[in-house]
Amino acid sequence: MAKAAGDEPVRAYGGAVWREGIRGIEVLLVHRPAYQDWSLPKGKLDPGEEPTACALREVEEETGVACTIGEELGSVTYEEHNKRKGVSLLKEVTFFEMRPSTTRHRPPDDEVDEMCWSPIDEARELCTYPTDHRILDALEELLARRPTAPA
Repeated sequence: MAKAAGDEPVRAYGGAVWREGIRGIEVLLVHRPAYQDWSLPKGKLDPGEEPTACALREVEEETGVACTIGEELGSVTYEEHNKRKGVSLLKEVTFFEMRPSTTRHRPPDDEVDEMCWSPIDEARELCTYPTDHRILDALEELLARRPTAPA
């Protein structure tokens, strides 16, 4: 497969959406039928768009869940293969911590056909890509550093 022209990676943004659930801290994962994978919601930056706006938009488009954005969790870089165009692109995805501000979910479609809330340990097992594990680790470390609310 040929490399696409240009040295700059494709920029994308996403979120590690978390909530306090009945099984402790849970994160929202999406299943994408086109890739047959489980991952954190993310997507490409539109021209002129701010990174945080992209992250919020992409999470809501893929899940139906509107969120508030928190701290940046880090970036991952990987090669993405586009079989239709016959090229490989370098993609850099920056993730932010997010909290849901709505409880609605979007109906399944061709882009995302399933979603689930999973405890972080289970989410690591479910995620297809090790790059997502690094973001889950960063989220877990961030949450561990925060002071707990008084009882």
